[in-house]
Amino acid sequence: MFDDGKGQKGVATTMFLDAYHCRSGGAVRISAEQASRFAKEVAGDFNPIHDADARRFCVPGDLMFALVLGYYGLSERMGFRFRGMVGRDVPLVFPDSDAPGLSIADEQGKVYLDVERDGEVVRDPAVVEAFIRRYAAFSGRNFPEFLEPLMRERGMMFNPDRPLVLYDSMAFELRRPTTCDLDMVLDTASLEVDGKRAEEWLRFQVTDAEAVMGSGSKKVVISGLQPWDETRMQPFISEYTARRDRFSP
Repeated sequence: MFDDGKGQKGVATTMFLDAYHCRSGGAVRISAEQASRFAKEVAGDFNPIHDADARRFCVPGDLMFALVLGYYGLSERMGFRFRGMVGRDVPLVFPDSDAPGLSIADEQGKVYLDVERDGEVVRDPAVVEAFIRRYAAFSGRNFPEFLEPLMRERGMMFNPDRPLVLYDSMAFELRRPTTCDLDMVLDTASLEVDGKRAEEWLRFQVTDAEAVMGSGSKKVVISGLQPWDETRMQPFISEYTARRDRFSP
C-alpha cells in the first residue's frame, strides 16, 4: 500500500504535484491546463500536443511517471510501459497495491500505463521530488537537443506537419541510495531506423555528486519517417525553440 510517510493512504508523497492533478470520487484527474503547465514548468517540454487548447491534446508521459512516483514512492528498480494517450480529465484509478506489477487505467478498465517495481522504496518527499524533477527535465530535453541531431545524421525526419513521436517506455535501476543532489546525465543516444518507423533510445546515468549511482533508459517510437528536408524541419525547430524562449513560468 502506498503511503505519504505520515500514514495517510492514497495521498501523493510530493506536495508540488498537487498543482498538476486532483482527486475526485476516488479517481485522479488531470486537466488540460494542469498537464500543459507541468510539461512547460517541470519538463521544459513545448510539444504543441501538450497545449491546453490542442485539438489532439494528451497528458505528458512524464506527468504520469511523476504521479506514479508521487503515489507509490521511488523503488530501486522501476519500469514503465505506456499503452495509451491520456486525454483531459480522464478519471484514472491508481490501485491501492504493494504488488510488484500494477496498471494505471480509467474507470472503464482501459489501461494507459503498466508499471513494474522491485527493491527498497524511498518515500522521502524531498528525494522523490528531486528524482521527478531531474528526470522530467532530462526527458524534456529530447527534442531538439537529442533527437534532432540523430535524425539529421540518419537523413530522416518525422513529418513536421503531423509529428508522430510517442513515448514508449522507460526504466531505471538504482545501485546506491539516492539523495536530493542527484542528476541525470546522458550516456548514449541512438536511432534505429526500420523503413518509415524508428526507435530512439536514450540511455542515461543517475549521478550524485558526480558519482554514478544508477542507470536507465528511455525509448521513443517515431512513425511516418521521411527523408530529411532542411527547408521543412528548420522552421519547425525554430518555432519550437521560440515557444520555449517566450515561456515565462
